[in-house]
Amino acid sequence: MSNWKLRSVCLAALVGLGTIALAQGDGGRRGPTSGPQVGKGELQIYFVDVEGGQSTLFVAPGGESLLVDTGSPDSRNPTAPRDASRIAAMCKLAGVTKIDDLLITHYHSDHVGGLPQLTALIPVGRFIDHGENREGAGVQGGASTIAGYNAYQKVLSDSHAEHLTVKPGDVLPMKTLHVEVVSGDGDVIGQPMKSALATTGEQNPACAASPLKDAEGTENDRSIGMVITFGKLRIQDLGDLTWNKERGLVCPIDKLGKMDVYIVSHHGLVNSGSPAMVDAIAPRLAIVDNSARKGDAPTTFETIEGSSRLKDLWQLHTAEGSDAKHNVADSHIANLAGPDAGNYLKLTARMDGSLAVTNGRTGETVEYPAAK
Repeated sequence: MSNWKLRSVCLAALVGLGTIALAQGDGGRRGPTSGPQVGKGELQIYFVDVEGGQSTLFVAPGGESLLVDTGSPDSRNPTAPRDASRIAAMCKLAGVTKIDDLLITHYHSDHVGGLPQLTALIPVGRFIDHGENREGAGVQGGASTIAGYNAYQKVLSDSHAEHLTVKPGDVLPMKTLHVEVVSGDGDVIGQPMKSALATTGEQNPACAASPLKDAEGTENDRSIGMVITFGKLRIQDLGDLTWNKERGLVCPIDKLGKMDVYIVSHHGLVNSGSPAMVDAIAPRLAIVDNSARKGDAPTTFETIEGSSRLKDLWQLHTAEGSDAKHNVADSHIANLAGPDAGNYLKLTARMDGSLAVTNGRTGETVEYPAAK
């Protein structure tokens, strides 16, 4: 793609994100204005609105970047694809000119589909995944999964970037973040995590009251799940890991321990986010990357809202339709009902354990002190 086309794509995406470059005010505390070097000692996490898929950008102090998933493909706008353009614009806002690590949790189209279009807009240093796609065409949606996986394989073969396959227990080779893989390719860690920040290895009493569910037999079961440690903070992202696979992490013993931030599994759908798991991690903050009509299911909403340590739940979209009665206050939603605006959420994590969440729609920031 020519430079002028890239500039046009990024400019259009920035406009679609609701003038995000100007939406950094937080009632006296200014957000970053010149890239990730501003605010040393802070981890910036950007939740891109890819309309019910996932794309989360981590920018560590010093600028090292990790992108988790790439949203969906856009065949209708090949020169300005929706999700890839929004991710590229977010990278620009964050001062990221090259994605150091791009991790694909699994091969469903709302997680890997935007990858070919994104790599045409911004370079990638290393690709990370769980290995082969094992979802066949006979599974509902299997054909699109196979197509997404094959398109990803073509990018790998055409690219000079490094390629890494990870398994549970691996630690990503990043310089400034400790990212431990806890699930992948259908397996989970065999032993409790060793953490000075959380107690693990204890019996989880919530398991008895949390019902069992069958495995899906899809790529969701094989999602890469991670625990990111930054200073005194622990952040969990399990991709779309399913209910029955989550149980292996928290039942009968809790292998994870308490978390500060829960990136809500599977967009808040009923296939994931069991009470046994949520009770075990007892997050202080939860962020769900739902769309207007996908995710943030009522039962999931109630499970998270009832969690013992929860301070706030944030949503990328107002849940509409049958889920309309289960929404947080508008101030904690990036995109309200109405025309597609593409607004984002940004979480600022600090070494001392304090947090802040900025709503890209309003520019307002809510501060959370370190846990006592």
